[in-house]
Order: sequence, then C-alpha cells, then structure tokens
Amino acid sequence: MPFIRDRLAGHQPEEFSVSESARQAAVAVILRADADTGAAGTEILFIKRAEKPGDPWSGHMAFPGGHKEDDDRDLKHAAIRETQEEIGLDLTGAEYLGPLDQQRAMPRGRPLNMLIAPHVFSVTGDPTFSPNYEVDEVVWTGLAPLINNDRHDWETRPMAGRPTLFNGYRLERGHFVWGLTYRMLKTFFTVLNPDWEEPPER
Repeated sequence: MPFIRDRLAGHQPEEFSVSESARQAAVAVILRADADTGAAGTEILFIKRAEKPGDPWSGHMAFPGGHKEDDDRDLKHAAIRETQEEIGLDLTGAEYLGPLDQQRAMPRGRPLNMLIAPHVFSVTGDPTFSPNYEVDEVVWTGLAPLINNDRHDWETRPMAGRPTLFNGYRLERGHFVWGLTYRMLKTFFTVLNPDWEEPPER
C-alpha cells in the first residue's frame, strides 16, 4: 500500500491541548492488502463492542483501542497494547503508517473531557484473533467501497430519548459504522484524497 503509506507520511495530524484531568485514549486503524490485488484489495478491520450497561459505546462498531495507562509510553503504544488485550493481535511487528487527526469524544451528543488518537497500522496474511470480553466480533471489510461511498447509509437511533437519524457506512453483515468511528473514517479518507467528497447527509 505505497499510496496510503506516502499520504500518511506527509500528514500533520490535528492534535488537541488537554488539561491534566482529561482522559486520553487511542485506537488502531488496521489495514491489510491482498498481494494479488494491491490497493484495490485493501481491507480495514472493525470490532463490534460487547453490549455493556453504562458504556456509551456499547454494541457499536469501532476500531480496537482504549484508554492510555500510566505505563504506556505514548498514545501509539496505548493503541498497540489495547489491540493486544481486546483481540489478541500483536502490532509490535506490524508496519506503522502514521497518526490521524485526534477526535473529541461526544457520546450521544454530550462532549466529554476526552480525546481519542487514531493510529494506522498495516498487517499481512490472515491473523487469528482471540477477542476478550469487551469484543463480540472482529470484522474485515473492503476499504474501497467505503472511500467510494458505495456503502454510505443512514440509520435511526435514540438520542436523548428521541429518534435521531445518523449517517454512516453499512458493512456486508449489516453492521452500521457511525458516530466517532464514522468521523475518524472521514478524516482518514480526506488524508488519502484531499478532494474526497463527503457523502450526502440526511
């Protein structure tokens, strides 16, 4: 994936200044390319988070990751550690492609004193996974149909007790990628193509 590698190498990610009380988290955006099809066959990995009462991201499609711990050297290391814990995938030997823009956490429209830093990695082959209690499923899906907005869709979900329409991407098994992860994808696609047009939203 030379094209993706080159685009990320030249990207200066947006970073936020945060207070000492702010929580910091990181996620791993994991790609793999088919040796025969190259960029056209690149896939991206999502997890389906387990249902958990009180978790604002319960049951959501997401990237593996979580909060930065005191022992983590930086947010990249947090993404690597959390991926190992959540799905049993060791990224220490994976190719690191670079960071994306940091995001503010706004579950259900309520801003939190928390930032999330996405970091992009490339793996090869067909790794096996051992999801922990936080993860229901691990899903690979083609990257091109997302970038081309072929899988753009809408879904109504409750927000503050009212049905609200959200934009996102519908994966092959019917999973819906929306919210924070959808925002991360859009920033990623803009890095890959500055002229990328966002899908029409409802």
